[in-house]
Amino acid sequence: MTFDQIINARRSVRIYDENAQFDSKIVTKSLERAVLSANSSNMQLWEFYQVSNEDKKKAVVKACMHQSAARTASELIIFVTRQDKWKERARWNLANMQKQFEGKTLTGKDKRALNYYKKLMPLFYTNDFLGIATLIRFGIVAYHTIINKPIIHLVSHADQRVSLHKSCALAAQTFMLSMKSEGYDTCPMEGFDERMIKKILHLPANAEICMVMACGIGKPEGIYSSRTRVDNSEVIFRI
Repeated sequence: MTFDQIINARRSVRIYDENAQFDSKIVTKSLERAVLSANSSNMQLWEFYQVSNEDKKKAVVKACMHQSAARTASELIIFVTRQDKWKERARWNLANMQKQFEGKTLTGKDKRALNYYKKLMPLFYTNDFLGIATLIRFGIVAYHTIINKPIIHLVSHADQRVSLHKSCALAAQTFMLSMKSEGYDTCPMEGFDERMIKKILHLPANAEICMVMACGIGKPEGIYSSRTRVDNSEVIFRI
């Protein structure tokens, strides 16, 4: 299919053919494509869980309140944000950059790139019990606001969470489009008990579930209504 055909064919399908032939390798392939999605600072603070084990799938279906998309899906994918891994990812990015710069006289741009992961990422992501890191970020942002100098307003833990979920959602969209290009349907779900799913996956307390994705061969009745969108003039603006 062309890209336009994929975009127009993709729908959120809520009932799947449980007897249809299903190739689990396509899900894995689509997740490998999702890994290539754009994400904030290449930190890749996400994890994707492909649930194909029947017992685990039943547990996730229960956590999704037995909704039809989860219950009839061939497999379920769980998109997870992992803010707790920021130090590991920052070190990984820094090591990759240092390897690229081996034997090279560093330019100012190179040094800024290295400092991005040495200094800026710790400034963005550090959270301590007393909230001192948050106060430091608030002070920096307040100062730049007073002098009318642009700065990223990434101050609180909530701001960090929003950034991570944006990146994870981009990966989920890549996954959905990949699945559609291979002839499979998907349905992103937000109706789930996060506490239960984290327990099923043995995730730490500060991991968060971005969404649960059902996938399989959709039935016609799995599309509940024709697609409707508000007029483009209400959402697309040229300035």
